Amino acid sequence: MFKGALTALVTPFKDGRVDYDRLTKNVAYQIAEGIDGLVPVGTTGESPTLSHDEHDRVIEVVVKAADGRVPVIAGTGSNATDEALRLTQHAKEVGADASLQVNPYYNKPTQEGLYRHFMAIADAVDLPMVLYNIPGRCGVGMIPNTVARLASHPNIVAVKEATGSLDMASEIAALCDPDKFTILSGDDSLTLPLASVGAKGVVSVLSNLMPARVKALADAALSGDTALARKLHLQLFPLFKSMSIETNPIPIKTAMQLAGTDTGELRLPMCAMGDANRAKLENILKEQGVLQPVVRS
Repeated sequence: MFKGALTALVTPFKDGRVDYDRLTKNVAYQIAEGIDGLVPVGTTGESPTLSHDEHDRVIEVVVKAADGRVPVIAGTGSNATDEALRLTQHAKEVGADASLQVNPYYNKPTQEGLYRHFMAIADAVDLPMVLYNIPGRCGVGMIPNTVARLASHPNIVAVKEATGSLDMASEIAALCDPDKFTILSGDDSLTLPLASVGAKGVVSVLSNLMPARVKALADAALSGDTALARKLHLQLFPLFKSMSIETNPIPIKTAMQLAGTDTGELRLPMCAMGDANRAKLENILKEQGVLQPVVRS
């Protein structure tokens, strides 16, 4: 169910409110471009700034717009287990295909605490779960042995590996049955490297802007066409790196605004990109053919 290129969807805002019409159009565009799956209300979806009602409705809108054509992995994680349970149960009720469960943040649980947190959700809600290991955001990361312990649960089927470490992905791959547990890259630039050790795809930020190109890279990497995958990786690499000029999702929303596919609006404490970085990002997008360069007479 979970392989290839999956888009970590932005949450569009307009005049301070979630723009559900734009969200529906974004889903339609993703599917028309051949994306393999959708991941709403994750890091890129600015989940920390959404109210609980908005969080629930974004998932509902994406599930309805996808209409079963691609799997929807709904971000339902929290640093409070009871809250994550409620969000996950709601996602199941509205038809999401899986949940994305981020490491509990700020309170910094132990490895045993992480294990008990995820197991409690997996036991309570019969919905496939994708673990989300991103210590840079959460202040705590799962070690490979903890991932392997969790992978024994039938509902825990994958990990979005966003530590940026090929070693980490390699250790997880060595400990887990590849027929029962999937590794997905959480970094666009590591789609190809992680595929070399058994990852099955990427939860992508850049694919908000160019789903077909990101999918082409994932397809080549997974089919074993190393030459094509390497070529596409190197072509896309400057764009991958441009997505970290400032904190995600500031760069992707700015790029989508420049391309006319989003307002670029963010919610505090996320704020608009600085002028110097915006100019730098615009130049990269033009150099890579995403935006047409301005011809001056």
